[in-house]
Amino acid sequence: MSVRSALLNRRIAGGCGRVLRGVPRQLVHVRSASAVEPGARSDEEQLWEAAGFLPFSGAKIGSFFQERPVLKNPFLEDALLRGYLRRHLPQEAAFSDLCAFGERVANEVDRWGRECEVAPPQLVHFDPWGRRVDHIVTSPAWKRMKDLSAQEGLVAIGYERSFGEWSRVYQMSKLYIFSPSSGLYTCPLAMTDGAAKVIQSIGVSWPVDDAYSRLTSRQPERFWTSGQWMTERQGGSDVASGTETVAVPQADGSYKLHGFKWFTSATDADMTLTLARVQDRTGATTPGSRGLSLFYAEVSRDEDGRLKGIEVQRLKDKLGTRQMPTAELLLDGLPAHRLSEEGRGVASIANMLTITRIHNSVSAAAAMRRVVQLARDYATRRTAFGKLLKDHPLHIQTLARMEVETRGAFLLVMDVCRLLGREESGMASQLDTNLLRLLTPVVKLYTGKQAVAVVSEGLESFGGQGYIEDTGLPGLLRDAQVLSIWEGTTNVLSLDVLRCVARSSGLVLHAYFTHAKSLLASASGVSSLAPAVKAVDGALSELEDFVQVAATRAPGYLELAARDLAYSLARTYTAALLIAHACWKGASPSDTFAALRWCEHDLCPVATKQARGCYDPSTPPLDAALVYDQRIQD
Repeated sequence: MSVRSALLNRRIAGGCGRVLRGVPRQLVHVRSASAVEPGARSDEEQLWEAAGFLPFSGAKIGSFFQERPVLKNPFLEDALLRGYLRRHLPQEAAFSDLCAFGERVANEVDRWGRECEVAPPQLVHFDPWGRRVDHIVTSPAWKRMKDLSAQEGLVAIGYERSFGEWSRVYQMSKLYIFSPSSGLYTCPLAMTDGAAKVIQSIGVSWPVDDAYSRLTSRQPERFWTSGQWMTERQGGSDVASGTETVAVPQADGSYKLHGFKWFTSATDADMTLTLARVQDRTGATTPGSRGLSLFYAEVSRDEDGRLKGIEVQRLKDKLGTRQMPTAELLLDGLPAHRLSEEGRGVASIANMLTITRIHNSVSAAAAMRRVVQLARDYATRRTAFGKLLKDHPLHIQTLARMEVETRGAFLLVMDVCRLLGREESGMASQLDTNLLRLLTPVVKLYTGKQAVAVVSEGLESFGGQGYIEDTGLPGLLRDAQVLSIWEGTTNVLSLDVLRCVARSSGLVLHAYFTHAKSLLASASGVSSLAPAVKAVDGALSELEDFVQVAATRAPGYLELAARDLAYSLARTYTAALLIAHACWKGASPSDTFAALRWCEHDLCPVATKQARGCYDPSTPPLDAALVYDQRIQD
């Protein structure tokens, strides 16, 4: 029987919708031997097409299209966030606001964030007539983000303190929902929050009283953002030796700044805080950190449209965070006012660093949560090897491990926000203050590394689509990479932890051990959590032993151990937080399971590596020989 006869008989007998089941498989490969013009279909092919057997006809792309992951309300999709707030901030007003904001993020703001990514800032040096204007042109979506930030109180909430000591937790919960969809607008918000904190700590008076009211305003037409112009050509974190900018005193008590700022984020800000060295009458300056003072400057233009005292040299071409303008700036007589006492710039800027590091940590936890949410949704849509991804145990095991990391990061971040809120509301004990000082660099360095690993794993869960730019997924990973670099790299912050311990004469560690043990107390008698409690007890003992041993060694010993010590502090404390959360009356079985799974980590890697001799004096030269091995090949 010919193909044509078989098809006609099947169509008559069973109808078009059932033809495929009645055609023998070998007929699919039968071709007519008659000549057909190139590009034209044979009679048999036309019949196959009419029967619905040529899925790649016409557009020739087939009939199957993979469903994309859907972003749903990130507040309603986050059981841990809602549980944490029920436990600590059971205010209906907060829940209602976060729920409504989550809906807006999913249905509106996320699209703006994507627009910021595909339409990055551009620098226009000159106008059509040759005048230098240095306009940084940003997308309409970037401007909408600024208005939204004011309307939603993304900075203001932290200063209105409507929820007392929990106001920072409320504010950061909102930023946590916003961050992955913000088109990196959370970066200028971090610096804006930090600038407001510095002004508040120094005193809200002239010349910064109007600036403070703008930084904390909910009115879009008044709201300002702030920059943070610290980094110069010689370095980032080492501002003491790397700052060359000078401040020339003026007759009216103000200053003019001259220097080159190598890396200025959110360069389209309305104002900035920056460090510079005051010149004396002979033009001399004081070297080191003792010569640095803190200055406030507004970014404005003259009547000809030129920036006052600023030339934008170029925009940075970055791996990620492309949505946000980052520039090299020449300061050539920028009008400024000194905020700190002369020579007290580094100490005065410390509050800004605390705030921006906490914001960085919130963004890290938020990036992890977003990729888990998308991967979880995708697993209900993508079929592979005959079943949905969610029905493959190995795939779900991978997502569960990502979930555990995300939960740990969230609780660690929110505990630091809790401590900040207590300090700002005047309710902090000395233990709280010491704990906040220690945990701020710890949470920033640890969550920054977590985010890169979890987001990378998350992209893998989408297969090849996770690598395709126009899905928007690769941007999550590119943007995550900055989180371990900005505001102090992992090693710089690890050394900051050591300085914190030394300057407090160990009081910060005493606060750490005291509070971690108090968190475990809630789990006494809870048999399901016994293995986790035992693991944390053991890790705390190992940490205490390590500290005692390290105190007897040369300073280089602790420096070599700094990174592993910071990781140990983060993992052990996070384990205690997970256990405590699993014990509250509204906890779910998943909270218990997350605590148990977290405690499968090596909670105290510094003790493990100490036992292997990793910090012995013989190690550094061996490390150097390994890194710079230049053996001549035979």
